Amino acid sequence: MTLARSVLGAVFALGAIGAAQAQAPVKIGFVSTLSGPAGYLGQDIRDAFQLAMEREGGKLGGVPIQLIVEDDGLKPGQGKQIVDRFLKTERIKIVTGVVFSNVAVSIVPDVVDAGGLYLSPNAGPSNLAGKECHKNYFVYSWQNDALHESAGELANKLGFKTAFALAANYQAGKDAVAGFKRLFKGAIVEEIYTKMDQTDFAAEMARIRAAKPDVVYQFHPGGIGIAFLKQYHQAGLMGTIPMVGAEPTLDIATLNAVGEIALGLNIGAKWNADFDNAESRDFVAAFQKRYNRTPSVYAGQGWDTAQALAAALKVVGGDDVNKLAAELRKADFKSIRGGFKFGQNQHPVQDWYHVQPVKNADGTLALKTVSKILSGHGDSFAKDCKL
Repeated sequence: MTLARSVLGAVFALGAIGAAQAQAPVKIGFVSTLSGPAGYLGQDIRDAFQLAMEREGGKLGGVPIQLIVEDDGLKPGQGKQIVDRFLKTERIKIVTGVVFSNVAVSIVPDVVDAGGLYLSPNAGPSNLAGKECHKNYFVYSWQNDALHESAGELANKLGFKTAFALAANYQAGKDAVAGFKRLFKGAIVEEIYTKMDQTDFAAEMARIRAAKPDVVYQFHPGGIGIAFLKQYHQAGLMGTIPMVGAEPTLDIATLNAVGEIALGLNIGAKWNADFDNAESRDFVAAFQKRYNRTPSVYAGQGWDTAQALAAALKVVGGDDVNKLAAELRKADFKSIRGGFKFGQNQHPVQDWYHVQPVKNADGTLALKTVSKILSGHGDSFAKDCKL
């Protein structure tokens, strides 16, 4: 595959004293899934990150930035090659952007072992959250399991006693089911892992119908999730067996793609576009104005990642990794979540909410925050991290 590469032009700031000597921009390597059925996830993260830079005139925290963007194509090997070039040829010290955990586990060790910083706007695999945590690895989204623990607790609150669990067969899918099961107090009647490129779920629909669970829990991000929801509806299950999930199960793009068939779904989420705090309102308005669409949770994570880096760069003034890491650990930035803090393993400790799709008076669909599910919730791997 030909890599899609875009370089935001280097922005130079004139020196404060006399001569027209420009400050060299800090390079940031952005590798993400930008093509294929899941490409919109990386595009949303990229667009929000670039929006943060645009609002500062090509800077973050007052520091000129050169953002080098590459498409990993959802291929771990391709992501690894890109990052190798970032580190060795481009001499990049800061990397971000990865969506999928199978790509993250292939590149994060390379970045941190080379003395670089990796800031995750999405993937939070379990194996990098515990004993393999690293002082230069920061996650601004969730730890994969904790994300889906919100769905398990939501299923409890809704009174379900039996569940059928399905997830895509990769690291995040396994973490997802483990997370759901960790907090769900009922019985799992069946557990299935589907292929990453699967588009036909007829066999799974038949097994769900035969099992007759109280609720279905599923995790299929991006395009495969859209296919799953449409086939769930076509199989006549949407109106008979309720479904719970976490943020990737139903983001705003998925809702727009599947339409009213999503009404009735129950989602665990850490942020939604209807959050009523100044930072969230400002971000949503700016994103809608710039891109003419409602920002997804992925866009929100890209924005928070950029804001966290901007806060650190404002203090440090350049790409000194040790100094930046020290500032990043403080998490001293204004999050659209209304507050942000790290656990021991530099993964978020945050609140989780029940979100539902609704139909507005004008016929449009939106995601509405209903109630809080969990408060100050971290992850089960932080205790094993010895930072």
